[in-house]
Amino acid sequence: MQIFTTGRSFKIEREISNAERKKIELVFHQCDVGQKGYLSREDLKIAVVMLFGYKPSKSETNVLMENGTIKDRPGVLLERFASLMGRKMSAEDPYEKTRQIFRAFDVHCRGFLKLDDFKSAFKRVAPRLPERTVLEAFRHADRDSDGHISFKDFENVISYGLANICSSTQNKSLETASEKNTSN
Repeated sequence: MQIFTTGRSFKIEREISNAERKKIELVFHQCDVGQKGYLSREDLKIAVVMLFGYKPSKSETNVLMENGTIKDRPGVLLERFASLMGRKMSAEDPYEKTRQIFRAFDVHCRGFLKLDDFKSAFKRVAPRLPERTVLEAFRHADRDSDGHISFKDFENVISYGLANICSSTQNKSLETASEKNTSN
């Protein structure tokens, strides 16, 4: 673990989990257009969007390209990409990120979510998602079936969901790769 300062406060840089490492590798392979073995500038921008949910600025992209490329190589190789993104991920506070998402859902500032809050949030971020799916997600998150989702319930679902999404997506990618290799 590394400790670094941000202004007046100190942050501890955590180690990334295996699931996060696998997600980084999966995103690299998905963004490596043409399977070149490296990410171009445009590929890198898309990868940052996929991992962190925002488009990096021109200056951030420049810094990532400068730190990620090796002499005589046209782009960012997997190991350099994994190192850069791992450091970026480890500096993030997952608890605070989950708290921000919860606050975005909790538009009435009640400290818990009702089904209407859930429906409204999903309507904004995934308007084509069937209502049945939203209801199932709500029921899954509402562990004690009281019609309210506490932050703790929400945090459990987010943590569990991210780990499963990453592993199931990787398994599908591995199956596809395996099918391609057996057909050749």
